[in-house]
Amino acid sequence: MAMNAYPSRIIEQAVEEISKLPGIGKKSALRLALHLLKRPESQSLQLAHAIVQLRTETQFCPQCHMISDDGLCGICSSHKRDESLVCVVEDMRDVLAIENTGQFTGLYHVLGGIISPLAGVSPSDLQIESLVQRVSSGKITEVILGLSPTMEGDTTAFYLTKKLKEFPIKISTIARGIPIGGDLEYTDEITLGRSIVGRVVYE
Repeated sequence: MAMNAYPSRIIEQAVEEISKLPGIGKKSALRLALHLLKRPESQSLQLAHAIVQLRTETQFCPQCHMISDDGLCGICSSHKRDESLVCVVEDMRDVLAIENTGQFTGLYHVLGGIISPLAGVSPSDLQIESLVQRVSSGKITEVILGLSPTMEGDTTAFYLTKKLKEFPIKISTIARGIPIGGDLEYTDEITLGRSIVGRVVYE
């Protein structure tokens, strides 16, 4: 059977939507659709409900912009975290990667992306002004630029440094034990942990 000759319009529509997810082609989408048909109806309904909740009820921490169920996230509201230390990251995946190292006790600031002119992402599209506001409060003494060592990550780091240079804070970056061009979320925990601990002043 050709991949464009589906047995029903419903299957075709499901495959079309599932294949829009990153890393999933039409063949994988068809396998997933058929798998859902084989499972109890309750499981498919639970999945559908979870997706609807994800889009309609997801909130973001008003301080660090990480996904939160209600108000401040668990990290920002914890009394065990060092409020004077803030690690700036691209997205929540990087927060999870750093947290898994167990080496960082400060807070985070999630930019929601990195500056990328080719992809149409400018500084105004990111949570940069809110970072400047956090730093201006005077509670923060060090900002760690926990951005992936790519051209876009370096561009973003340079831009942030220019925005924050007027404040009396230390600006550091994670040590380059991480390969150039690599992503934080794919870096092993030991290397990432050592990079946080061995951070260096950003120049």
